[in-house]
Amino acid sequence: MEIKSVLFDLDGTITVPFLDFDLIREEMGIPADAASILEELEAMPDTDRRKAMAILESHEDLAAERSTLNSGARETLTALRNYRINIGILTRNKHSNAVIVQQKHGLYFDAIYAREDGPVKPDAYGVMHLCGLFGCVPAEALVVGDFVDDLICAKNAGATAVLIKTHKNADLYAEYADFTISTLDKVLPIIENMASQ
Repeated sequence: MEIKSVLFDLDGTITVPFLDFDLIREEMGIPADAASILEELEAMPDTDRRKAMAILESHEDLAAERSTLNSGARETLTALRNYRINIGILTRNKHSNAVIVQQKHGLYFDAIYAREDGPVKPDAYGVMHLCGLFGCVPAEALVVGDFVDDLICAKNAGATAVLIKTHKNADLYAEYADFTISTLDKVLPIIENMASQ
């Protein structure tokens, strides 16, 4: 199977993990065992939601501004461009923060799908949208991420799920992945092996 697109998560995947979601939940007054932050925000009254969103965005903005690249990120993205494989960013973060990361590190993304663009991971919509832009079907795409939502999103869309083990709970998510890698450069052998099958 020829891979035509690779869709990357942002924080923890392209960049070294920075966001402390436990701390963010605590500051927002959300129980540690509650559903994901974005889903909790949707259920809040407007006044509470605005305050909580400001907390979330301050953490996200800082993460983008202070971001450092994960090992192999630049080299992997360069190789994908040389292979003419489309590069997408699929994030629950804001679009502007993906652009900050892109500009800060001199990277090139063919397209960005962020939370303003529609349903967020683990919904399959983002994968379907990016694949549509790239003129491929999800079966011709890899979704690379560090969290279970990335993997479930890939599976829901019919794409190949690749777990990068940068999250503290990565071992718990491995069962949802088609492939598990330790560094981003390991994406390239996966693509080569799939092309030869």
